[in-house]
Amino acid sequence: MNVATRCDIDRAPGHLRGLLRHFSDLRDGTHGDGAVSRADKEKLFIATIDYLDPYARQALGEMNDVLLLASGTVAASGVSRSPEGDVTAVWTLSWPEQEKAGIPPVTLEAFSGHGFHHPHLRGATVGTWPLNVFSDADAATELPTLRAIAAADLHNLVFQRDYRIVPVIIRGKQHE
Repeated sequence: MNVATRCDIDRAPGHLRGLLRHFSDLRDGTHGDGAVSRADKEKLFIATIDYLDPYARQALGEMNDVLLLASGTVAASGVSRSPEGDVTAVWTLSWPEQEKAGIPPVTLEAFSGHGFHHPHLRGATVGTWPLNVFSDADAATELPTLRAIAAADLHNLVFQRDYRIVPVIIRGKQHE
């Protein structure tokens, strides 16, 4: 039986490596380079957040600058643990029109549920993605995913209210 090896994963296009690592983890019952215990997986998750942070901020910052006319605020929670044992880190982009509309901010969340085999990414209003980041290079390949989650989240927030929550659509970009 042929199975994907570390070499196969390393040769795959960057945006598919995380998915291959994800599937290999499920196959092998491990996470990363062999983490099996919850404590070891959480150590990897904490390191993942450090790698992911600048890219999550970049994705949200780009949205803020272009679509929200720099009217928003990017915030990061850092790693936190729920009473149930879930571990999470959240990055948000909030802005006046969104707050006035009473809807949640655009959200990027990395989470590892207490019963999960490995962590995932999601937005406030969009589904989940596998999260297998173990280096800065791995995190950099997730930038398109982070951009996609943020864009999908904003899209869904517009559907919860309307297009007027996006400043560039109402006021246009002021040319300098």
